[in-house]
Amino acid sequence: MLPQGTLLSSVAKAICLPGILLLAAQSQLSPVHARSNISVREGTSLERRTQLESSLRQITGMAELGFDASGVLRLAAHSDSGSKSARALLWKAAEGLNPIFIEDRSRRSDVVFARVLMTKTIANQAPVYLVQIDFSDFESLMGDELALKAFDVGWAMLHELDHVVEASEDPLSHNEVGDCEEHINQMRKECNLPLRAEYFHRFLPSSGETDFAAKFVRLPFVQRVGLTNKEKRYWVMWDAGIVGGLQEHCSKTWSLTAL
Repeated sequence: MLPQGTLLSSVAKAICLPGILLLAAQSQLSPVHARSNISVREGTSLERRTQLESSLRQITGMAELGFDASGVLRLAAHSDSGSKSARALLWKAAEGLNPIFIEDRSRRSDVVFARVLMTKTIANQAPVYLVQIDFSDFESLMGDELALKAFDVGWAMLHELDHVVEASEDPLSHNEVGDCEEHINQMRKECNLPLRAEYFHRFLPSSGETDFAAKFVRLPFVQRVGLTNKEKRYWVMWDAGIVGGLQEHCSKTWSLTAL
């Protein structure tokens, strides 16, 4: 179960995920997959792939980043823009020992924004990870433009990759962001975007105590103003009755629930 108010996720373990081990075996045989350990699973539409590519290009400054015909994520040269830390994380994941597969889990109640699962494999082989993203959840987001840019599918994927590559943890209590989001906030800073101020989302004032069907929650982001110590606060909001996570009262939606 995920704790109430959570927004990015911890690694969840599974004994087996259908099709993943087969894909992992194929990746070891294919010279194409051998150059990158990050792939998108079949069934993920071109629209969703393009959405993820666009976000990752914006974050990293890699204009040619994208999935090839086999579904493998190809990294590329970068401009002076974008996050150096995000590029380093993607390269480390792509060149690592662990196969990582991306799966579209849109409109599924078991995934709130995103989560990562680890499979058990044959003895002495590296674990296989599955990053599940509910793209439709991001369509329900509202709020300040800069905060929305700092909280989309690309950031969700990077959060889950950080769990895998850096073995980073999410916090257990409120008023913290955790090791994983500290890493992601550094990337946001390099992109001149607001930083996530809390890991767990909270109900909007009074909305959790009414009989209305809509259960709106919000997540704060902050950014320093000019050279002063003052910070401006931005918000991302959504209806948890639609997105999910109410049972845990803030599932880890990366702190999204299972971001």
